[in-house]
Amino acid sequence: MNVMRTGILLAGLMALFLAVGYAIGGQTGMLVALVISVGMNIFAYWNSDKMVLSMHGARQIDRAASPEFYDMIAKLSRNAGLPMPKVFIMDNPQPNAFATGRNPENAAVAATNGLLSSLSYDEIEGVMAHELAHVKNRDTLIMTVTATIAGAISMLGNFAFFFGGRDRNSALGPFGTLLMIIVAPLAAMLVQMAISRTREYSADRGGAEISGKPMALASALNRIAGAAHRIENDTAEANPATAHMFIINPLSGHRMDNLFSTHPATENRIAALQRIATEMGTAPQAAPDHPSGPWSTSDTSPKGPWG
Repeated sequence: MNVMRTGILLAGLMALFLAVGYAIGGQTGMLVALVISVGMNIFAYWNSDKMVLSMHGARQIDRAASPEFYDMIAKLSRNAGLPMPKVFIMDNPQPNAFATGRNPENAAVAATNGLLSSLSYDEIEGVMAHELAHVKNRDTLIMTVTATIAGAISMLGNFAFFFGGRDRNSALGPFGTLLMIIVAPLAAMLVQMAISRTREYSADRGGAEISGKPMALASALNRIAGAAHRIENDTAEANPATAHMFIINPLSGHRMDNLFSTHPATENRIAALQRIATEMGTAPQAAPDHPSGPWSTSDTSPKGPWG
């Protein structure tokens, strides 16, 4: 059902993109929009992972740099039946993580040193299992395509603002074009949000199955959500278009960027994980409160025990 829903939403997003092109320039505009969409998605397919990792200052590690964390990812990858992904650490105090890559063979997972220093081993395992579930479900590619099309719709909306109203080929005329400028980006954002929320629930279930510890993941979500409001992620605040990639929305909510969240409510995700725990025969009890991570030190710099 989730796969079908995602497919329908993606088709709707693409149809909206073509409609904006048609509103600007009729059939010619729709054809141009199609060409732009294909070109942007081809570029994103090959380069989005490198761009987002670089954007967040992620540095790749090997087993020698962080054996505990690397071995954890290797074990979870075997559980999921996935190739070993590239492993990255972001020097950021906010606990969070994301996955990227066009397919399981070219995937990468990234965690902040804030995550590695403040959560328990089981909680970190639950988070990284969630990210590997995204890889297994190919959500990383889906969300890249979604973000690319949504961004292109906004770009075309700006183009229509400057040229559409004066273009005699515009199918809707000045008033219709103005309406499209306002409605289309908002509709694209809502569709992107719906797709992201659908994929998060699926990844929560997949992560619980991969790690076998649904309540550890639930505890991690609760702790990360609380920290995200206290600890600002400067890189994410500067690049809010990448917020949907993280396990918990990294935006503090102090700015308008967080008006429409791409993530489901954390309490709803925790409730779903409690139901999954019951299905799996795992007692749905809260994990103990850990003041710090199992390998944390007073120095959370790159020289710490996690890399």
